[in-house]
Amino acid sequence: MHLSLTIPLTLLISLPLVASSQLSFNLPHPSRATTIIDFLSADKDYTSLLKLLQLARLIPTVNKLNGSTLFAPTNDAIERHSLWRAWVADTIIQDNVHEQLRQELLYHMLNYSLPVFSAEQELQTHMTLLYPRKPLDPPSREPPPGPPWMPIPGGTLGGQPQRVRLSTRGEQGIWVGVDAMGEGGANVVKGQVDAGNGILLGIGDVLQVPPDLATIVSRHPSLTYLNNILKPSVIDILNNTSESTIFLPVDSAWETLDPIERLYLESEFASDDVLSILNMHSVHAKGVHWSDSFWPSRNLTTVWGHKLEIVVGEDKTLVSGAELIEPDVYASNGVLHTVSNLLIPPGALQLTPEKYLLALNCTSFVSLLHSVDLTWLINSTETQYTILAPNDDVLELFGGDDLPEKGTDQLRKLLSYHFIPGKWSVENLKDKMLLETALVEEGLDGGRQVLEVEVTSEDGKKKKDRSVRFGDVGVIGDHVEVDNTLIYFLSRPLVPPSDPLTTALPSLDMSSFLAAVFSTSLAEVLKQTPRTTFLIPRNSAFKRLGLLVSAHLLSVSSKTDLENVISHHVLDGVEYARSFTNSSKQTFATLDGSDVRFTRHSNGTLNVSPSGGWPGMHSIVTPRNILTQTGVIHELSDIILPRSVELTVGKLVKAARGNTMATVITRAGMDWILNGTAPPDGSPWADAGMDGAGWTLLCPTDEAFNGYNLTRLYSDVEALREMVQQHLIPMPDTSSVPVRAEDDPLRTNSPIPLEDSATYTTLESRNSAYGDIVFRSAAEDGKSGSIYLVGIKNARGTEGKQDWARVLAWGRSTTGGGSGGVIQIDQLLVPYRPPFWYEYGAPVATGIGGVILICLFFLGVRAIWRRDTTEATYEPVGGYGEDD
Repeated sequence: MHLSLTIPLTLLISLPLVASSQLSFNLPHPSRATTIIDFLSADKDYTSLLKLLQLARLIPTVNKLNGSTLFAPTNDAIERHSLWRAWVADTIIQDNVHEQLRQELLYHMLNYSLPVFSAEQELQTHMTLLYPRKPLDPPSREPPPGPPWMPIPGGTLGGQPQRVRLSTRGEQGIWVGVDAMGEGGANVVKGQVDAGNGILLGIGDVLQVPPDLATIVSRHPSLTYLNNILKPSVIDILNNTSESTIFLPVDSAWETLDPIERLYLESEFASDDVLSILNMHSVHAKGVHWSDSFWPSRNLTTVWGHKLEIVVGEDKTLVSGAELIEPDVYASNGVLHTVSNLLIPPGALQLTPEKYLLALNCTSFVSLLHSVDLTWLINSTETQYTILAPNDDVLELFGGDDLPEKGTDQLRKLLSYHFIPGKWSVENLKDKMLLETALVEEGLDGGRQVLEVEVTSEDGKKKKDRSVRFGDVGVIGDHVEVDNTLIYFLSRPLVPPSDPLTTALPSLDMSSFLAAVFSTSLAEVLKQTPRTTFLIPRNSAFKRLGLLVSAHLLSVSSKTDLENVISHHVLDGVEYARSFTNSSKQTFATLDGSDVRFTRHSNGTLNVSPSGGWPGMHSIVTPRNILTQTGVIHELSDIILPRSVELTVGKLVKAARGNTMATVITRAGMDWILNGTAPPDGSPWADAGMDGAGWTLLCPTDEAFNGYNLTRLYSDVEALREMVQQHLIPMPDTSSVPVRAEDDPLRTNSPIPLEDSATYTTLESRNSAYGDIVFRSAAEDGKSGSIYLVGIKNARGTEGKQDWARVLAWGRSTTGGGSGGVIQIDQLLVPYRPPFWYEYGAPVATGIGGVILICLFFLGVRAIWRRDTTEATYEPVGGYGEDD
């Protein structure tokens, strides 16, 4: 352990001559002081130091050393040092070894005698007995084995001991522990003494043991900017690495960076860049490289991988062109050199979109991206993206509870929706176009969610000055172009589409269809079914369909029919509006297992025809492109029916509250009308060729039969049949009637056209001159609009309103060729039988009147004739000639 660096006593005696006015010699008597410990014991200025050496169990170590040097802090020096003062007072409880105290005391020792200072030599560098180490395990309560406990080479400086500098400052004498400029340190206040086994120098302060590199950087006056941008993760690296040699640029060097890069480095998200910069200034080679190893030149490889070329000149040292300003700032785990410029290779730091976002007041947006690991979207300068970024002010206004929590999958989806692959400038955007985003949706089977763009332009404005909205969110200010990236600033955050039912809820005009969906068991299934297109009819569609059809579908007993109808309005696939412009006719599968046909007419109208329903049934499509988590929603004017739903007269009668009428029909033997089947073979209706006929039934409600003797009515089958036949209208086959674009679907939704004075023949018209029925339009008291009344044509009654029934509702059936249906009325139309005198009185009276008129005519003629024969006549003079 002993280093042979002792020098002759005559040279040692000359040491205090440099500053004799400052140093005094207090040599102990040889009989009492033969070692350093003896000398310390004999001098009252070192009682505190002696106690600390005993506490750290270093007395045997000091005695073992021969030719060593001890920089001995006086009692006053220790008193001014709070930590050492606490150790002296035994107010610090440590392990039995007192490792920290031992380390600090060893930093005050050299394993050789101090050489002589000359007036010309201002700085000397010496090796202490301190080998800095990182405690990997908790300190043991047992002392190291075998006194004396000598320092063991190794540690965090690559096996090298920590260094200490000495300098002379003219009349100020010798200073220990100074920096590379000879500043700082502790002055020698008690002259050099040869204590037999070493040299003792009394100093006026405790030497400060160099801390780790992180602490050095934090305290260095020229590294304030670097200290400000250091992130905890980078500080940990500075703390935990060993044998480090780093060249760090002073504050003025950072001004050469792009302002955007500096703003980024000052943010909380620049850990990677700061670490890269640190690696560009840290040497990769093993061992610590102090400045005395640079001469005359040397190349060192950095951790980042590039070369540092060091050239030592007469007046300055250059490191890759940067001037070495302060060499050898000692640290416990390496050494620091400060340089005048950044040692960053060209192109090593790129201005990424993230850096621009931070510089453009989008730090909150970037912070959210970091929380969900989406930084790859803003860190690349190669891939092209259009970024829709809300700035800090916007997020402060709309954020908080309105945004998902940091780190959640919901937030990840929301933020992904703000990135559009490709570089979409204003000039390239078109109104109503759909752009794919970076949001990958499970509801789209791993496809990308789209975003609709609205573009408006005022007359005279250039394309680049057009107003743009993304997903109904406005753009604030001008966009910014960053290499392959465009950044638009939004007025509020975008919200990805939710499931189709939740998306449609705010639309009040779709509430009836949604209520129908939620009344079935399909709601949760439809929410999660991937890749679907919803065709949602407006609320008015249920009324336009026919109240009886709607009542049937919404009844508790018709859930299966309703579910089939709902599924028929969901296409199995995502079809945006552009899908319907490719051709005039297209067919798409639906979730109920059938299909629908879309037809675009020459006037631009888009119709959809179902797989079932009645002939001519269709609905007008309004492509809305309402985006959902699983696809898209379009709007329909009317409800469409699949072929799996059969609307029989019987179902509609039940919906019309016509159970009594259904019983009457059944007792009359005409239940085949309710089922929508052909009449039985051999029946009069089959013989009359009514096999494929459709029927419209005027169905009185159950209340309409109040006051009638049903028992008496049921006992008379013939009367029952007449009753039923009076309410049945045979319908022609309309399956071949084409649908025109200008046709309102309402024209096909009623069983028969309801018009004023419209007359229809009933099944009873074959047997009675009063079988026809007629409709009349009338104003309803106290209400706007009109109602329809229906009555037996030419019937005469005496009780006013009882002669007519009011039309309450209607519904069309899909059986019997799709013609006919049920019209709900509030009165029973009893077959009309006029009184005998009314039936035969008119012809008799007409005949008698005719005879009387004829007689009067002949009597008149006879009277004229008789008057002509009784009047006087005169003969002309001369008589009548021969030639009249």
